[in-house]
Amino acid sequence: MDPTLWLGPGMFLGALAFLLLGYPVAFALGGVAVVFALLAIGSGVFDPLFLTALPQRVFGIMNNFTLLAIPAFVFMGSMLERSGIAERLLETMSQLLGRIRGGLALAVVVVGALLAATTGVVAATVVTMGLISLPTMLRHGYDKSLAAGVITASGTLGQIIPPSIVLVVLADQLGISVGDLFIGSVIPGLLMAASFALYVLVVAWLRPKLAPPLPPAPAGQVREAMARRLVLLVLPPLGLILLVLGSIFFGIATPTEAGALGAVGAIVLAAMNGRLSRRTLREVSESTLTTTAMVMFILLGSTAFSLVFRGLEGDRLIAGLLTGLPGGATGFLLLSMTTIFLLGFFIDFFEIAFIVVPLFAPVARDLFGPEALVWYGVIVGANLQSSFLTPPFGFALFYLRGVASAEVATGQIYRGVIPFILLQLTVLALIVIFPQLVTGLPALTR
Repeated sequence: MDPTLWLGPGMFLGALAFLLLGYPVAFALGGVAVVFALLAIGSGVFDPLFLTALPQRVFGIMNNFTLLAIPAFVFMGSMLERSGIAERLLETMSQLLGRIRGGLALAVVVVGALLAATTGVVAATVVTMGLISLPTMLRHGYDKSLAAGVITASGTLGQIIPPSIVLVVLADQLGISVGDLFIGSVIPGLLMAASFALYVLVVAWLRPKLAPPLPPAPAGQVREAMARRLVLLVLPPLGLILLVLGSIFFGIATPTEAGALGAVGAIVLAAMNGRLSRRTLREVSESTLTTTAMVMFILLGSTAFSLVFRGLEGDRLIAGLLTGLPGGATGFLLLSMTTIFLLGFFIDFFEIAFIVVPLFAPVARDLFGPEALVWYGVIVGANLQSSFLTPPFGFALFYLRGVASAEVATGQIYRGVIPFILLQLTVLALIVIFPQLVTGLPALTR
């Protein structure tokens, strides 16, 4: 029996098995690569000199200027997390919108979208809104499942609304421009946020007891002061959004340069809010270093994995299976999206992006054409967003569980995210049916 017939598939299944057992991603991928490389050399599948290409690939990663955007955006998000903007925005928007039915939940969606476009950090957004908004919503009679669902779902908007680390990684794996992927994801990201807001309003209208309004404001409350406070809180992050995304969209700066601008802007906002200190800089730098190192180690492990996998002709085997599917491009799209969605129940988006996406990318390029890879990348990004919500290992669920009080049961959190997962899948379907939602803005910038 030809060893390539079982070594390639066995390598892929072995990596998934180690990931499901909880081994660190980078070491699971690298370890499986080493073991199967030794098996392949012992079986005479390829010469040991084949592995000399690995150092060149590693140096190629180190020389990839685009990847510098990752620490820049992580630093920006971490600094803004400590600037106090999220807390003040939530408090102000809750007071402004709380008088209408579902107003508190609507405020969570609006702030979630704003934080997504500035920080893009799911953990920080979910934890912040869970600590501030969840007790307020429960105190005013909100349904526990609805409150938990809207907080976790709004917190994941940072994965599809740029700037997003997920989109940076996807652009690298698909071999496309980060700027094009950012521009292409703007309308789908806003559509996702709008669908969440519309759902909240419809639920509050049909079942008022699930999302009651706040009691009337005291007669002595000064609305002009509230409006002034809202402007002062909203304008700075909006200015940062325009600085970062506008510089990319109008071709003034590359995503890496825009990330550096965003990092500086985040420092300025933290200073304006009186939160900039030596301790803050140290904590933000440590957080940035930890996250960036994790991503880079995963990338190195996945590089070793993909090299050995290609040497075993596993990529050709999978490409042959995918291109031969019934339905052609439609069949491939259905299978790839279903695979990514199901894997999101069990493994993190980084693991999917570094293991599965490189297998799908060449087939997508052949079936859809290079010009459609931005569309395909946005579809994958929207699909990966749901991996934060799908039980049993949805990270957004764990983040909220960690800060929610004991009166909110885990089952209520799980039930609360189901409507929002369905909304995400609906938006995903719209992107597939109407590619112009993705390709429209990039076409205008050319």
